[in-house]
Amino acid sequence: MKTTVKHLSDTKVELTITLGKEELEAAEQVALTKLAKEIKVPGFRKGNVPASVAAKHVDPAMLGQQTLEDALSKAVADAYTSEKIQALDRPAVDVKTYVPGSELVFTAEAEILPKVTLGDYKKLKAEKAKATVTAKDVTEIIDRMRQGMAEKKDVERAAKNGDETIIDFVGKKDGVAFDGGTGKDYPLTLGSGSFIPGFEEGIVGKKPGETFDLEVTFPADYHAADLKGAKVTFTTTLKAVKEVVLPELDDKFAASTGSFKTVDELKADIKREIQAQKDREAGEKLKDELVKQLVEVSTVPVPDILAKDQAESIERDMTQNLMYQGLTLEQYLENKGFSSKEEWLDTEVKDAATKRVQAGLVLAELSKVEKIEATTKELDEHVSLYKKQYANNPQMVAQFDQPEARRDIANRLLTEKTVDRLVELNAK
Repeated sequence: MKTTVKHLSDTKVELTITLGKEELEAAEQVALTKLAKEIKVPGFRKGNVPASVAAKHVDPAMLGQQTLEDALSKAVADAYTSEKIQALDRPAVDVKTYVPGSELVFTAEAEILPKVTLGDYKKLKAEKAKATVTAKDVTEIIDRMRQGMAEKKDVERAAKNGDETIIDFVGKKDGVAFDGGTGKDYPLTLGSGSFIPGFEEGIVGKKPGETFDLEVTFPADYHAADLKGAKVTFTTTLKAVKEVVLPELDDKFAASTGSFKTVDELKADIKREIQAQKDREAGEKLKDELVKQLVEVSTVPVPDILAKDQAESIERDMTQNLMYQGLTLEQYLENKGFSSKEEWLDTEVKDAATKRVQAGLVLAELSKVEKIEATTKELDEHVSLYKKQYANNPQMVAQFDQPEARRDIANRLLTEKTVDRLVELNAK
């Protein structure tokens, strides 16, 4: 077998492969063995016909076609392996010359893992942001805790900010009710800012039992395109007003929230939790920035097939996330101002997919250069953690023992270790 390699681009290669008489004879024997299992010959049971006997009974055209297929399949695999080229998809084969029993010349074109050239990954310029916790941060958490433990008393007076109200409402645009504009027995805390501007303010001063119209205007950047900047009318009935009585912020309150003796202990614990969360967020931002910079200083060609796979993954994830929010992809595209799905795919999705592929390739190369590995012990420990998380789901637990699942976890572990190494190398 003779192989000639031609690089069509940084991500695509074409092999020209030539097979001679010896290789084709071997392929014919393989083909005969396969066909012998399917033909019927007097005196032999089906599937037990010797190849030498089968050769006299098999259709020559069928034998030639099977020989060609077997020769191509083996030669492609052998050629890519011997040339140490990793194809990312099934090579596209184009037969140039085929003389049965004598010569076969063909090309096999495929996208390949590109050569990644790392930049100076030890001199990146990202720094971890300093995370600070303010008194306001702590107060906001405590206020939410007090709200959650508040006593709510029905009152007959006019509603004011801070009250929880129970309302029915029907929103109409140009006299026609619009989707999502109707609610019944809806609990709304006045002053929360959870409704569009003007709505909660319009309820202040009203008493239980009153029905009234609220004329409001949707924000210009509202997520629903047909309601952006629209003037609408909400016919609203105030069914109940509840005065929210917050518990006193004292040592008794602190003790009711956990194993704290004083308010100061509670505040200190909250501060520690917020600090830890902010530190984690700052750490993740640092990692993202370092990977981004590593891609920027490196040469990372992007194979089309990998970009396409990532684009499809992004589209699936986006569609699912929107579904959880009660939206469709079409609504998202309209709200974001895309003229078509194709425009979105060619811009936002393509850019995101390209960045994902580049990040994956550059980290894979860095793991090789830095000789980073995920050991069997580390993998077992991570699998064990996942199993504990899903201990109540036997089917899920069983899946973690599958080779595919272990490979996926190993790849993620390797990526995490590589990013951690990148952070370590650029510690300021």
